[in-house]
Amino acid sequence: MKPVIFGLSGLALTADERAFFAEADPLGYILFKRNVEDRAQLRALTDSLRALSGRDDVPILIDQEGGRVARMQPPHWPAFPAGPAFDALYDIAPMSAIQAAAANAQALGLMLSEVGINVDCLPLLDVVQPDTTEAITIRAYGSEPMRVAAMGRATIDGLRTGGVVGVVKHMPGHGRAVVDTHHHLPTVTASDAELEIDIEPFRTLAAAPMGMTSHIVFEAWDRALPATLSATVIEEVIRGRIGFDGLLMTDDIDMKALSGSAGDKAAGAIAAGCDVVLDCWARMNEMVDIAGRLGEIAPVSRARLDRAMATIGTPEGDFAELVAKRDALLALV
Repeated sequence: MKPVIFGLSGLALTADERAFFAEADPLGYILFKRNVEDRAQLRALTDSLRALSGRDDVPILIDQEGGRVARMQPPHWPAFPAGPAFDALYDIAPMSAIQAAAANAQALGLMLSEVGINVDCLPLLDVVQPDTTEAITIRAYGSEPMRVAAMGRATIDGLRTGGVVGVVKHMPGHGRAVVDTHHHLPTVTASDAELEIDIEPFRTLAAAPMGMTSHIVFEAWDRALPATLSATVIEEVIRGRIGFDGLLMTDDIDMKALSGSAGDKAAGAIAAGCDVVLDCWARMNEMVDIAGRLGEIAPVSRARLDRAMATIGTPEGDFAELVAKRDALLALV
């Protein structure tokens, strides 16, 4: 098994993708709007990925956060609120916000598990600052580490009850980035002491099954390399000070924050200590390059993967009741 998660080009596997994935044996797959049509098509696609991999628990990921970040959309699936809706409720009723976040995540889990998706790239544990890029503020749970962690925990628990693994992101924190990593490489000049605020939610949820890195340079820790490619940040901060021992994946290595070839970026991330590379855009030449640069998954990484996927149980709950509970609580604002 290669330590990489690949994207797909369309609504079904192409012949070239099928042949390549069968040979490369990637750890998992990630789906986007281009891969989603309706329930029947999506379930058939995820079934085909499980059959091809020979693993019933092969990770099949999606970014289904709510708000603008939603790959499964109306009319086939309902819209979900994003983090700021729960942050606003927390201002007046903290326990209600936590309950709403849990119900929302459980409903998300049920919706995803119904179509064979077993990993949701949620929750964001990024702590918002006054000048945080809009790419994060429209999605985050707020500017207080305690409330971010509380709603993050509720989200992970809700997803698990709905039959899905959550991914905490973007480690060790994206809140101080003033530019969007999809387009630029942010550099954070905050001191080590100031960055305690950023890592606090991740430390609180250090037992999370999966995590995702950020493509950000933190000058206090490594002036040369972004977190995704920095052994110092991964080993000393994420694994050390935060204490995270779950499966650590990169953010999408195609983002413009990182430079170099796909293979160079993938190999660099694994060498730095990431367990798995995330490559989203299904460009065959880049996927071939990545697969050629990566060896077999390390035993410690495979153990982390197995632990994470073992947290998935039988989905529980009634979707309509959970949505109604969430909406009644959010209506308090």
